[in-house]
Amino acid sequence: MSTNNPQAKINFTHPPGQYYNVRGRRLWVEQEGIGEPVILLSGLGPAGSHVIFHPHFDTLATDYRIVYVDLYGRGRSEAPDDLNEITFESDVADVAALLSELNLGPVHLYGFSYGGLLAQAIALDHPHLVRSLVLANSLHSPEMWQLNHVNINREIANQCPEVWAKIQALRADGVPSTDPKMQEQFACAAKLVRFYNPENARLLATEPGARNLDLYPLFCGEDVDFNIGNQVAKIPDFRPLLKNVTAPIGVMLESLS
Repeated sequence: MSTNNPQAKINFTHPPGQYYNVRGRRLWVEQEGIGEPVILLSGLGPAGSHVIFHPHFDTLATDYRIVYVDLYGRGRSEAPDDLNEITFESDVADVAALLSELNLGPVHLYGFSYGGLLAQAIALDHPHLVRSLVLANSLHSPEMWQLNHVNINREIANQCPEVWAKIQALRADGVPSTDPKMQEQFACAAKLVRFYNPENARLLATEPGARNLDLYPLFCGEDVDFNIGNQVAKIPDFRPLLKNVTAPIGVMLESLS
């Protein structure tokens, strides 16, 4: 999955933020608005910061208290010397501890992509922290993560055969999918296969440091676009567990359109 977005031209303003010391880690949190708290957990695989939510969620601050979170090693949060310290279990524990530290009571938990996996785990393991759960363009298991890449690759082959031919040539030379040369090719087709309206790819905001590209292959496996590995392969299969979630659940399946 390419995490590059060279066409982004979105202007936004960060709301007030501060660091919270959680489990010996400094996590960056921004908040705006007054009302029931909505916690936003970001995606773009495990590498993205909260920036992808700006400015699209800013208007919700008229009715809710919106809380933007950068996970450990992402965005403005502190990063470890060894990125292998970051695991799915540690991300879940960090978010749960942060929610307790914020002391907002049960929250509306919105998880996008990888953030949705975290949200499912928190709703199951810490139900007292969750008022409601929204899963947006998310996954339920490592199997679904793998099949998502199968589907994306099929669409690239169908819609961008010239790009797919270059990807296949690099693969034949033993180049893993997270190599910059390979990612350059995946990025060429990203807006066509990841957005209902390809022109809306430019609405995905970014800034320097918004994505930890070094973390991505360590967490997902260096050839994740073809074979998931490492931490992703260890994520639970939530399908048989979701019946145990006590909070109301909403599922959103549409890309920016």
